Amino acid sequence: MVEPGWLSILPPVLAIVLAIWTKQVYFSLFFGIWLGYTILAGGNPLVGLADALDGCIEVFESDGNTKVIAFSALVGALIAFTQHSGGVAGFVNWINSRKLVTTSRHAGVLAWLIGIMIFVESSITALVTGAVCRPIFDKMKISREKLAFLCDSTSAPVCILIPLNAWGAYIIGLLGNQGYEYPVQTMIAAMPLNFYAILALIFTFYIAYTRKDFGPMARAEKRAMETGQVLRPGAEPLVAKEIANLETKEGVQPRARNFFIPIAVMVLMMPVGLLITGNGDMTQGSGSTSVFWAVLAATVVATVLYLSQKLFTLHEVTELFFKGFGGLVPLAVLMVFAFAIGNLSGKLQTGQYVAGVASAVISPAFVPTLLFLVACFMAFSTGTSWGTFGIMVPIAVPMAHSLGIPDPLAIAAVLGGGIFGDHCSPISDTTIISSMASASDHIDHVNTQLPYALTVAGAAIVFYLIAGFMM
Repeated sequence: MVEPGWLSILPPVLAIVLAIWTKQVYFSLFFGIWLGYTILAGGNPLVGLADALDGCIEVFESDGNTKVIAFSALVGALIAFTQHSGGVAGFVNWINSRKLVTTSRHAGVLAWLIGIMIFVESSITALVTGAVCRPIFDKMKISREKLAFLCDSTSAPVCILIPLNAWGAYIIGLLGNQGYEYPVQTMIAAMPLNFYAILALIFTFYIAYTRKDFGPMARAEKRAMETGQVLRPGAEPLVAKEIANLETKEGVQPRARNFFIPIAVMVLMMPVGLLITGNGDMTQGSGSTSVFWAVLAATVVATVLYLSQKLFTLHEVTELFFKGFGGLVPLAVLMVFAFAIGNLSGKLQTGQYVAGVASAVISPAFVPTLLFLVACFMAFSTGTSWGTFGIMVPIAVPMAHSLGIPDPLAIAAVLGGGIFGDHCSPISDTTIISSMASASDHIDHVNTQLPYALTVAGAAIVFYLIAGFMM
């Protein structure tokens, strides 16, 4: 095992910079993986290459990783089913007939509301928001980048503020390991101080309601409104075009229920899965298993529903399933690389190094801000908020005790920083799934969202500075 050192931050940081610069995310991520394993191999690039390939295979040793990857590909089949059955077209017709969404503002607020209401799991939040709103956004000439932003910026932020999900269970477990007798109460006390998550939700609503965009997002919106191009020319959406643009089967009457029922099953199965895997306690359930079950159940129900209506033959269902599944293979590969570079960061002890450097020289008043910034950088560079929580909570709690800082404030700073990285890092699974759910180019999503995330982070820093000097 390599000792913590400055080299440990190079692989994830260079992979992210290279991805944003070249817009070639697959190459960039594998380059980062190869570089990291080359460092671990003492600078031998050939051994590093062999170890990098093994590192990608090792991803599947984790049941959780495998289920998330499988779930990501299964979503392709569900997308294909709901589109080719006329479910999506029927839903759009239903919305139009009731004049529920008649303006771009209505569409944006609808996406925000869906993200707020479905808080059982960040991936499900993004998926449902994208599935419901993508046809509406396309019709309103709203960019896919905007939809991806709304999917992403309501998923992790709302999940971290609600303890009744897998996120809450994980945080409560970490706090319990720190010796808290009542970890649930401690997490609840930290929630109002999670300035980043709260401000992200407020800011996202502001953007959705006012449509006052800036930076790359403003340019994307101008392009979509003036030319009708919801994607940048030359963009490569994570969902294959033959899936994203799949038409209703000829002769099939579009029906909204063929969209509503599978989506409802997916949403409702998530808490059911958490209850089952948690032996009756939803806060102790497995998020990855529940997500996998939810999408699988929705796919099975959709199959039965369409066969019973004689919309498809069994042969057509099978073909459509593999067409949809195959359409999201690029996403599955991207998830493998993202998990691999996350594992690599653990082997390089990236998090420990960053935390150690940051805590070397510190003034108590600046501790909350520093904890937030370190968690931001760590989550952004490793692509994992949960990994950041796992490293930073055991560091933040003793620091708070020794320096006289309120525990909820220190914990909230770490949680907020982790959310920043989770919802804007190019290698975060939530960011990737939001790009997929909106059928957006992944790097375009990152480029347009990052200025917004940095704006919110800047505001959060001000709040943490104020809190630090007021404690």
